[in-house]
Amino acid sequence: MGAVPKRSRRVRRLAGRAALVLLLLAAGGFAAETIARTGDAAGHAPPGRLVDVGGHRLHLHCVGTGGPTVVFEAGWGESAANWAGVQASIAAGIGGRSMRACAYDRAGYAWSEPGPGPRDAARAADELRVLLERGGERGPFVFAAHSYGGHVVRLFAHRHPERVAGLVLVDVSDASDHADGPGRVAVPLMVAQTTVYQFAACVGLVRLAGAAMTPEGSPGLARRHAAVVYGSGSMSAARDEALAFPTSTEQVRAAERPGAWRRLPVTVISPAGGDPLGTHRDLAGRSAQGRHVLAGTGDHYVHLREPHLVAEAIAAVA
Repeated sequence: MGAVPKRSRRVRRLAGRAALVLLLLAAGGFAAETIARTGDAAGHAPPGRLVDVGGHRLHLHCVGTGGPTVVFEAGWGESAANWAGVQASIAAGIGGRSMRACAYDRAGYAWSEPGPGPRDAARAADELRVLLERGGERGPFVFAAHSYGGHVVRLFAHRHPERVAGLVLVDVSDASDHADGPGRVAVPLMVAQTTVYQFAACVGLVRLAGAAMTPEGSPGLARRHAAVVYGSGSMSAARDEALAFPTSTEQVRAAERPGAWRRLPVTVISPAGGDPLGTHRDLAGRSAQGRHVLAGTGDHYVHLREPHLVAEAIAAVA
């Protein structure tokens, strides 16, 4: 009988030592990350410029000439860097036609500064309007959005239809969810995921992992700057957007009406095997010039796996 308490004490001692080692490693990682971050301004300089949108600055990166200007909107947890491949194709020219191509980071992501809350889609759409105006970019614009970014550009299109020349929506989030639907159920998981990633970034694991943090097919820009693109600031911004996701979904649903897009050129792209309920097809059907396209890949990141498909869709609606 005496062996049980001894074994229990031994297990507790081992557990205590393991916890101490992990704490020391975390402290060391945090210190190393803090030091490394001081060199980010030089080693991970933003490819674009910072534009004040009213108390904080957003990163805007534009390349190419010609019109209409294409504006890229990233998905949840992602930044402008993952649009770099498609952006370069548009600027270089599709079918002999080149266009100006602008990608930006929402508040808190990558090179953009944090902004006031709540971080819902309506606030993001308002900040996008100010960014384009103060950044000197002239519309009307073609918007290309991925995932949650669809919420932002759909609200922008509702509020400023005169500034929208076309939409390309790549596996965008479903705005038909009710307040108690799947979107709300997923919020705790999204918050937990970003909290874990933020801790990993704070102790240097993201910087150590580097390109391994990026989705398959990510452009070189995202891989080279993964420490910033997926840094603690980006994860904090993603968590704030996750908390506001049900509100954002309600904002889009309340704003839009069937037929509101009339003859606006719209292409909605779904991954292969996706859109089982036809929500993307219905979304494309809101415009007389709407088109629903199935990609060859089943990956959520269609613009990374099939960038030429997305670039051609953008050129078609421009």
